[in-house]
Amino acid sequence: MFGLPKAIAVTQILACLLSKASATLYLGHDISSLPMLEAAGQKYYVSGTQKKFDAIIQSAGANYIRSRIWVNPSNGDYNLAYNLALAKRAKALGLKFYLDFHYSDTWADPAHQTIPAGWPSDITNLSWEVYNYTKSVVTSFKSQGTPVDMVAIGNEITNGLLWPTGSTSNWANIASILHSAAWGVKDASTTQPLIVVHTDNGWNQATQTWFYSNLMAQGTFLSTDFDIMGFSFYPFYGTGATLANLKATLNYMISTYGKDVIIAETDFPNSCSGVTLSESSIPISAAGQTTWAKDIVSLLEGLPNSHGKGVFYWEPAWVGNAGLGSACTSALLVDSSGNTLSSINMYA
Repeated sequence: MFGLPKAIAVTQILACLLSKASATLYLGHDISSLPMLEAAGQKYYVSGTQKKFDAIIQSAGANYIRSRIWVNPSNGDYNLAYNLALAKRAKALGLKFYLDFHYSDTWADPAHQTIPAGWPSDITNLSWEVYNYTKSVVTSFKSQGTPVDMVAIGNEITNGLLWPTGSTSNWANIASILHSAAWGVKDASTTQPLIVVHTDNGWNQATQTWFYSNLMAQGTFLSTDFDIMGFSFYPFYGTGATLANLKATLNYMISTYGKDVIIAETDFPNSCSGVTLSESSIPISAAGQTTWAKDIVSLLEGLPNSHGKGVFYWEPAWVGNAGLGSACTSALLVDSSGNTLSSINMYA
């Protein structure tokens, strides 16, 4: 008479364990600039011992790295060969690889989305160019034996991509470009990388609603074309970027679209003055960096149906660019000499 309840109990325990295992978050860092920095002589240290930075973050709990790819940059930094070499390193360490297509020869972000030199500008030929380029790049990683695990089809494309053709004055063009990009990924690999659509200001529900309602209304870029909504979330570009607003927005997006979500970019300062941060209760320090990251992780873990999937800290090792685009003095996880701060263990 006790057999059935025991069997049920064992089944429930196993189900719980499997659920926890499947719910493991993607915990990563964007280390796009690491090979460039190493070539310039930058070194990194843990308790005085020199180590490779990708090995440092792996031993500190990261399971992913993220890297941007530019089409034909003037000096070769962030091009295909650069990223293939970085992927080899990541895979050798057991890290997964998240490739961030900028679809430009330089920075792509909400203020810059320049078509690569030599690419067509009419939508038909541009869409084919995006498809063929994306397929070729993803195939190159597979052929090398280092297949990508996650792909962002555009970087912070809230205002569109591949301007002027893909500006928000023509949502049909944006949808066509993204559909072509998605199928470039899908047709390159039998083992599908996760496909991310990445916008900025992930805390702003009005912005995200505006973007996705316009994009999906075209009927060209389909829900089945992508897997994850990725969002940038920074504390120093507006006081509205609170954890509470982020949680509300992610809950809304999940309930509306049923997609998994990640924080594709974030960081937090360890040194900053004259800037009002969105979460004033979190100290500006290495300890504060850890709190910021762990609060985001906790928020993601609390989202419905395990739709919160991961977080990526942006460029934690970029010595020489410590403010990381902000007006703060430093948001790195190392000091100016490359010594790691306590916040390097934020994912531990």
